[in-house]
Amino acid sequence: MANMKKTILIAAISLAVTATASAADVVKATVHADQAGAKINREIYGQFSEHLGTCIYGGLWVGEDSKIPNIMGYRKDVFEALKALKVPVLRWPGGCFADDYHWMDGIGPKDQRPSLRNNNWGGTIEDNSFGTHEFLNLCEMLDCEPYISGNVGSGTVKEMAQWVEYMTSDGDTPMARLRRQNGREKAWHVKYFGIGNEAWGCGGNMTPEYYSDEFRKFNTYLRDYTGNQLYRIGSGASDYDYKWTEVLMDKIGNRMQGVSLHYYTCSGWDGPKGSATKFDNDQYYWALGKCLEIEEVIKKHKAIMDEKDPQGKVGLLVDEWGTWWDEEPGTVSGHLFQQNALRDAFVASLSLNVFHKYTDRVKMANIAQVVNVLQAMILTDQKGTGHMVLTPTYHVFKMYTPFQEATFLPVDLPTETMQVSKAYFKEKEGAKDAGYRPCPMLSASAAKTTDDGLVLAITNVSLDKDQTIDFQLAGYQAKTVSGEILTSKKVDDYNDFQHPETVVPKAFKDAKLKQNVVSVKVPAKSIVVLNIR
Repeated sequence: MANMKKTILIAAISLAVTATASAADVVKATVHADQAGAKINREIYGQFSEHLGTCIYGGLWVGEDSKIPNIMGYRKDVFEALKALKVPVLRWPGGCFADDYHWMDGIGPKDQRPSLRNNNWGGTIEDNSFGTHEFLNLCEMLDCEPYISGNVGSGTVKEMAQWVEYMTSDGDTPMARLRRQNGREKAWHVKYFGIGNEAWGCGGNMTPEYYSDEFRKFNTYLRDYTGNQLYRIGSGASDYDYKWTEVLMDKIGNRMQGVSLHYYTCSGWDGPKGSATKFDNDQYYWALGKCLEIEEVIKKHKAIMDEKDPQGKVGLLVDEWGTWWDEEPGTVSGHLFQQNALRDAFVASLSLNVFHKYTDRVKMANIAQVVNVLQAMILTDQKGTGHMVLTPTYHVFKMYTPFQEATFLPVDLPTETMQVSKAYFKEKEGAKDAGYRPCPMLSASAAKTTDDGLVLAITNVSLDKDQTIDFQLAGYQAKTVSGEILTSKKVDDYNDFQHPETVVPKAFKDAKLKQNVVSVKVPAKSIVVLNIR
């Protein structure tokens, strides 16, 4: 690995440590059950569904007349998989699509809805058969909160205000009467409402100052109808744009309850991004180092917010995150269909571990995207066979469900850390200013669950080194330990329609409990989640 500088550093998850660990020694770690932190909001496990490629049509929705088994038009196998995942919040209709979307085109009799050209994603023509009713009914069926992205870029204040009225008013108002005419008597509960999306880019190419004024104008006319109170979300920064956050906090402030942040594990926006399944060791470690850099990004945005909002009234919502690789060969250009390898599972695990640490400010995260797009939970066969496959990322989210609403616990974990080149492609690696970023070989996250157990996730990203770790449980008396492991023979292994169970969780037997110490043998390139009682 010519482009990696390997050094032995001592890193800690949540707390600093000063001891030195020998590579041959058992790693001594501590779970501080006696130092409980903030609640890990279940919304950190949120999903994102955009009218992009086959996320909606062929993914979530096939229609009532489809030969593919469905529940009132929702694809049955996908619905059941999402139900098992305990999806807490689902964002819709975009993304960039949101600021091209006019909601009235997606209500009323389906045969009378106008078609729409998806200008952002491949020019696809769609029939608007999936609209407000279809989305909000799905959220009710999944028992998850809907998160609506409103159209600021090409929409009007009146249009957005009427949408809120249509969805949430139970009074004798014009939009409530129209909703009843379209078959829905009772208003929906809609908590999360985004006032625009990526206003700095596809949502209008605005300056933060201009967007702040637009937010204030649109927000003035969004009403809280009886029984429904909106959680208003500002269109926040792209990764390293700290000025954007600073301006919004100054000019919008507590008029918003949340501000978004977008961060992708991506090599850049110009040129190829690399294959999801064909990569070398350098590119593997690069991806993990890049994904972990979100911690520094969150810390810097959080510092701005802490200064300007010391009471923590405004939440930080990472409502787009995940890997972004090249589209799979032979798929439709602009549909962003990519495979999902064990490497992506590590990106999910490491990112979630970071979100847990900052849950005092990070109130939601929405991985991009739920079906068939980017780092998807689920892939469906578009050839009409009705095949579906769960990705390694899905399995991480499923294994991590005990963290939802649990209480964060600090973990001290010494780890070897690799210094990873920031360059991704070999032709870029000679750049003198490429620099390096750290990639710890071990990561862990712990929490006290709502039923007084402990959940402990351990991620060993090393390609070749198993680790034995002794976790001292400070402030908790344990009696039993059980768990699951996600791993595979190769880090580029993935699940497809012919081999749907190449990367799946299995029971984990290498955790032993003695004198309140959990000793764990964690294989190389594996994710282990333990449930301790």
